[in-house]
Amino acid sequence: MSIQIISQGKASKDQSQLFLISKKDKLVSFGFSKEEQTYMQKKQKAGDSYVLLNRFSQLVFVQFTEDWEKKKTAEQLENYRNLGNKICSALNAHQYQDVFLDATQNTTEVLAVAEGLALSNYQFLKYKSDQKKAHTLQKIAVAIDAKAKKQLSDLQTLVNAVYKARTWVNEPQSYLDAVVFAKEMKAFATSAGVSCEVLNKKQIEALKMGGLLAVNKGSITPPTFTILEYKPKNAKNKKPLVLVGKGVVYDTGGLSLKPTPNSMDTMKCDMGGGAAVASAIVAIAQAQLPYHVIALIPATDNRPGGNAYTPGDVVTMFDGQTVEVLNTDAEGRMLLGDALAYAKKYSPSLVLDFATLTGAAAAAIGSFGTVCMGTADESTKAALKEAGNTVHERLVEFPFWDDYAKLINSDLADMKNIGGPVGGAITAGKFLEKFTDYPWMHFDIAGPAYLNSADSYRGKHGTGVGVRLIVEFVKQLSK
Repeated sequence: MSIQIISQGKASKDQSQLFLISKKDKLVSFGFSKEEQTYMQKKQKAGDSYVLLNRFSQLVFVQFTEDWEKKKTAEQLENYRNLGNKICSALNAHQYQDVFLDATQNTTEVLAVAEGLALSNYQFLKYKSDQKKAHTLQKIAVAIDAKAKKQLSDLQTLVNAVYKARTWVNEPQSYLDAVVFAKEMKAFATSAGVSCEVLNKKQIEALKMGGLLAVNKGSITPPTFTILEYKPKNAKNKKPLVLVGKGVVYDTGGLSLKPTPNSMDTMKCDMGGGAAVASAIVAIAQAQLPYHVIALIPATDNRPGGNAYTPGDVVTMFDGQTVEVLNTDAEGRMLLGDALAYAKKYSPSLVLDFATLTGAAAAAIGSFGTVCMGTADESTKAALKEAGNTVHERLVEFPFWDDYAKLINSDLADMKNIGGPVGGAITAGKFLEKFTDYPWMHFDIAGPAYLNSADSYRGKHGTGVGVRLIVEFVKQLSK
């Protein structure tokens, strides 16, 4: 269950709270005792800008912001989110249930603290018998001007969406197979007024989505193709923005079997792209952003059983192009190719796809950002990068030269599904490009989608990366 973010006029007695103090502020004006002021001054002289005061009945968090005020806006926001992470850890360690933040003066900064706090409080304890380690923090109370209350409700919406994406990524395939994933996306979407259609295997076969069907051949669970649409009456765009998300609920590598340690054991996260776009479109709808958005999520698991597709196979894709399969572990691009070709029917203004696609992307930049590439114009790329910087889901654009397309040429079919030992993230992108005829960007989230150790408010395991980027981008487009 998501943490509550509520509006509250002022702090109640003994309620834990935060003070942001700039150079111009005087400690005495905040009501601190002489002893507390002396202690904080000593901490400041020692180089500590963050101070925790334990008053036994409440915790008081003090952040001196002088150094932060010199930084760029995006860096400042990330500092405040990380401050939220510190506050969350302390509140749960001391078993407090709520905290008060005053956002009447520093609205943007305090809401960033609230965002970091709320995202840090996420836990996935569904399969834990012992709930003793469950976080005690349940509520973030915020004093905010009436004009800014919409920002507070939008933050709650965004946090809920990230929580949902994280939970889907953290769920094991023993529960979240392709059919259940589609059912859950439909329930989440329709609760927010987003229309949903789920295509079953017979419908997918009728459409001749050869890539998705090929990957599914080794599984006993049928594939699904989920179509979500949010079309407000006041939409500012005549042509829709289409989001495409990879929905491989589990990836063994197929017959090109992955090694288990540090590889197959985390492959329940391979639907992170699908989770991101499905969660993002719900957040966009709940925030009532005036923008027409469609999300497409092809889903299956990739297994080596039954009549599994094999290296050497030739697969005919949804749009009639043929693919020589040289590695069944390059499966994400097969079902994404079908979805990207299907997106043409909407005459989109822009298509963004999100996928945990290649180890090459993760190896190149680690978990510190998302690899991107594509054919969108420079202004669109700049807007996406700005959105990424704002929410600290930073984008690194890779070169997209046609030289890389030559690496997937096939003697047998229209293309191969892998390109060789170099430029793996880019050749995967060049493969996907062949199914597009519209402005398009590809986001390889293999690095940041799933973390084996905690990273501030992103937490451990599923991060929900992509959700905040998409929502921020659409928010900017809506202005």
